[in-house]
Amino acid sequence: MIDIAANWAAVRGRVDEACRQASRDPAEVTVLPVSKTFGPEVIRAALVLGLNRFGENKAQEIRDKSAALAGEAIDWVVIGHLQTNKAKEVARLASEVQSLDRLELAEALERRLQAENRVLDVLVQVKTAREESKHGLDAADLPGFLDRLHAYPRLRVKGLMTLATLSEDAGEVRACFRQLRELRDQCAAEGHVLPRLSMGMSGDFPLAIAEGATEVRIGTAIFGHRSHPAA
Repeated sequence: MIDIAANWAAVRGRVDEACRQASRDPAEVTVLPVSKTFGPEVIRAALVLGLNRFGENKAQEIRDKSAALAGEAIDWVVIGHLQTNKAKEVARLASEVQSLDRLELAEALERRLQAENRVLDVLVQVKTAREESKHGLDAADLPGFLDRLHAYPRLRVKGLMTLATLSEDAGEVRACFRQLRELRDQCAAEGHVLPRLSMGMSGDFPLAIAEGATEVRIGTAIFGHRSHPAA
């Protein structure tokens, strides 16, 4: 039986220690619990701990869990690659999308948000890893993309997100996080306000914190190993 309370306390402690090692205030870094593939009973256990914001890969999981947890005050955060045909469910149920990476998706979300009379926080996902399987906007395209997002007023751009390369080389992983921070700083110099950097997961978050992460996405270290892989 997974002890989510103990795991959460341990994760928060490790995040705080990573902040201290990086000479940062632990209050600067939030933890997004990633509940993808875990059932409603796991989320209920986390709610008891005061957690109410959860990362999910798929719109259909948000839909199903929202129905099962109706009446609970939960903020659902989309962290996985999002197809445009899922924009309707996301616009209705999610509080944030961290994987915005193309104008086609921005257009679909804007249209659906208008119909729902809602606004949505978004982070732009930038590709910093070498793997072809990783999604994200090319770094060179980021400034122009941010300019174009002004045409979608229901999307509130809050920052950037990335997935680091999967490598045993800490220097290579850290370089991905450093690139995102430097991109943010470059865009800030051009007038884009991007206070948030979502980067780092269970296996590499201390490196992300050292490079300026304001949020780390933690699943396994809180909820344990998944019973089946997420597609």
